Amino acid sequence: MSNKCYITTPIYYSSGRVHIGNSYTTIACDVFARFNRLVGRDTFFLTGMDEHGQKIEEAARAQGLRPQELVDRIALETQKLWQNLHITNDDFIRTSEDRHQVVVQKIFEQLVASGDIYLGKYTGNYCVSCEAYFTKSQLGENNTCPDCGKETKLIAEESYFLRLSKYEQQLLNFIKENPDFIQPESRRNEVISFIESGLEDLSVSRSSFSWGVPVKSDPKHVVYVWIDALSNYLSALGYLSDDDSNYQKYWVNSQRVYHVVGKDILRFHAVYWPIMLMALNVPINFKLMVHGWILSKDGKMSKSRGDVVYPMDVVNDYGVDALRYYVTKELPLGNDGIFSYDRFVERYNTDLANDLGNLLSRTVSMVNKYLGGELRQDPKVVTKYDKELRDLAQKTKDNFYNYLNNFRLQLALNEVWVLINRANKYIDETTPWVLAKDESKKEELYSVMYHLVEVLRFVAVMLSVVLVESAPKMYQALGLKAEDITWDSLEFGKLANIKVIEKIEPLFVRLDPEKEQAKHQKKTEEKVDEVEKKQEITIDDFAKISLVTGEIIDCQLHPDAKKLLVLQVKIGNEVRQIVSGIREYYEPQDLIGKVVVVVENLKEAKIRGLQSKGMILCASKGDRLEVVEVKSLPSGAEVN
Repeated sequence: MSNKCYITTPIYYSSGRVHIGNSYTTIACDVFARFNRLVGRDTFFLTGMDEHGQKIEEAARAQGLRPQELVDRIALETQKLWQNLHITNDDFIRTSEDRHQVVVQKIFEQLVASGDIYLGKYTGNYCVSCEAYFTKSQLGENNTCPDCGKETKLIAEESYFLRLSKYEQQLLNFIKENPDFIQPESRRNEVISFIESGLEDLSVSRSSFSWGVPVKSDPKHVVYVWIDALSNYLSALGYLSDDDSNYQKYWVNSQRVYHVVGKDILRFHAVYWPIMLMALNVPINFKLMVHGWILSKDGKMSKSRGDVVYPMDVVNDYGVDALRYYVTKELPLGNDGIFSYDRFVERYNTDLANDLGNLLSRTVSMVNKYLGGELRQDPKVVTKYDKELRDLAQKTKDNFYNYLNNFRLQLALNEVWVLINRANKYIDETTPWVLAKDESKKEELYSVMYHLVEVLRFVAVMLSVVLVESAPKMYQALGLKAEDITWDSLEFGKLANIKVIEKIEPLFVRLDPEKEQAKHQKKTEEKVDEVEKKQEITIDDFAKISLVTGEIIDCQLHPDAKKLLVLQVKIGNEVRQIVSGIREYYEPQDLIGKVVVVVENLKEAKIRGLQSKGMILCASKGDRLEVVEVKSLPSGAEVN
């Protein structure tokens, strides 16, 4: 059973570019997946996109797109990013796919039939951004979301509920009986405290918007986005489908199932998801690995400060391995980590360019200079320094395995760097340039070179899970064959009959810290200027906007969109068609006769198949929206 491994990232939706915090989880899972494959496990690595919910519907409307068009674009961009970061996922699940939606509907109906989901009414404060309800006691000042700080909406609607309260004690018992279920322990304690404070049944459907998986037996409801999203871990494996072989293989018959998530979505994965599985009689086979956030030196990254970091910006400047190494090295499980370019450059120069890169360059150069570039077999002469290095290499391999096997990525890398630093010190201790001058020390010199190459082989194989472009370069530089770079081959003394590369290029080129700091200071200032330009406009900018009054003389429902209205607006002697996303706030007949403010010179666009020329101004706060109405002026009047 333990030879099969299933690793998942949380599937997520991003309304903008994927930043370094979003990328960390996927990079970490890729490192973990590569490790499990390296040690011989049959591994399935899943990531994907959560594509439903109110915030996506609203984002699409704001861009004049259908939700499906928006998520198609974002999914394509995200998949391209994962390819650029060399992410080796076996599947990319999208919640808008039929294979997923069918499973979600089956799960929902099964839970309705068992009584674990029931119909009721709900009134509560809802955060659109976090896709979550909060009780009064959880809300921040002025009814703001406790997680993101944004204003919540008070929503009252008919809803289906999941009986969390029914499984409260069963879940609590499970967590206490399985101390490694939630890691690290601090997050486990957080969940236990939350459950012991009492679980309220969870609203798991919405009827105020339509972009989601319809409830099959009651289509005016769509399934709550988190119930929908969490189900992907099973739907991707074929659960409740005609072919559930992957579900049986990687879930039912595996003891190594891992969900790797950020601390902000802990409650969904540690409470709602296992209760769903209990209600479905599906085994809770997974372990929850909870990581913190990547912050700037000033706290949470902010566009207004210009310190948001995007992964491809780092990759384009420094390469993919530098990014993968930094985020893996800097974020201990459970705690937050900091990204700053000065810290990044320091790590790059010290760890990658100096410690690793120089060790490789010096070793290859000396093997060429002193031994003609060739190594035959395990040396006959072994000094005390040699034995220490051999023993440390074997110990490092064992420690690396134990740490990575338990998803302690940072600690695993620390172990490798202990070996790298010891090898650099070994060169100073053995002084091969001195040995080369003494013919009687020829065997000793050979032993030193052999031990350095063997250590680098160990290092390259272990680091191959992180440094995906550099490890193959190390293999080539050392003249390694396919049989030399397997996990099982990492036994000291197995290396034989190799020839190192004659001329080696630097693995990592050392950076000038002052130049890098100046470069990124300039980029930060440019980002801040860009944000400020968006926030402030001049009177000349405002003068470009032509605002006039217009009388709504007709209003109809859009034939192909539930949330859109098609208005005929009279502006002076001209009648224009304007498509507006205000259907949920107004009935068509309520708008006819109103004189409203129109952006007259907005470029004409096609919205869901209909031409729209202009925009009606509205004011909104919380869950309220009103068109800006003019009481005593006729249509065609200028608004100054």
